[in-house]
Amino acid sequence: MATIKDIANKAGYSISTVSRVLNNDESLSVPDETREKIFEVADELNYRKKTVRPIVKNIAFLYWVTDKEELEDVYFKTMRIEVEKLAKKYNIELTTYKISDGIEKIPDTIEGFIGVGTFSEKELDYLRKRTPNGVFLDFSTDPKHYDSVRPDLIQVTTQAIDIHVEKGHNTIGFIGGTYHNPNTDNEDMDIRETTFRAYLNEKGLLNETYIFTHRGFSVENGYNLMSRAIKELGDNLPTAFFIAADPIAVGCLQALNEHQISIPARVSVISVNDISIAKYVSPPLTTFHIDLKEQCKNGIELLLERVINKRKIVKTIYLGSEVVMRKSTN
Repeated sequence: MATIKDIANKAGYSISTVSRVLNNDESLSVPDETREKIFEVADELNYRKKTVRPIVKNIAFLYWVTDKEELEDVYFKTMRIEVEKLAKKYNIELTTYKISDGIEKIPDTIEGFIGVGTFSEKELDYLRKRTPNGVFLDFSTDPKHYDSVRPDLIQVTTQAIDIHVEKGHNTIGFIGGTYHNPNTDNEDMDIRETTFRAYLNEKGLLNETYIFTHRGFSVENGYNLMSRAIKELGDNLPTAFFIAADPIAVGCLQALNEHQISIPARVSVISVNDISIAKYVSPPLTTFHIDLKEQCKNGIELLLERVINKRKIVKTIYLGSEVVMRKSTN
């Protein structure tokens, strides 16, 4: 591929002059024929200028995740690191605000935002008054006003159930977390649980006593919920479980192993996220791979479409996931 030096040699001008002409330096004063000659040689040599991304200023990263939540679920930490890394790549001047800062810390001067976590209607109203440019990751928090990118958890849940059913399981349980609703101060059912209930009900396999949930997505939560299931159900423990997230699943495996319940011979397990530890637990965990890099990349690109290209229509992107079969499933 041709370089600026190649063009300078053939056109007979200095590298500095050629570079400034090709980069449309308005402060450079040269005759029109010089510019024409340089562009002519560049075309002849099939020169392709590298795309220079404009600096995008005043973008807020609203990381509405507590320190405890990040510590308990590596999913959020991975997302935060990826957003910060991509912001540098895309020349975005990003300022991070945490839930502990409060929504009032976000200035009137923001051009747009990237949001992670749950937001109250009051907080959303605050954002709407400051910018029309925003994207939420992992949740469709305000689909009437802002973009979002999220994994297709409905598809993940139904596919997980299908895998269990195809392998001959007709007693299938669910272990998962709930989300705190800042508007009502109640715990809301996760979309994985609502889908699990609806899909198993369609198949005539729903058993309410096989569903165990509690707020949070931690290893401790998984351990406690599975221990409770083992105690309450005894020999009637289902032969398969769909578990809402890998950290919960790790705790579930600990409880099953502690009670000497064979996995997958007695209980088959499928989870979601494919965090790094999933392949190292005992037994290695079957899980759906959520591509966080792709999720964050799509989020950044959606925001730039709003800020730079002035797109008005709202977009919601659902990303598919692939199951990674390991030894926790039979």
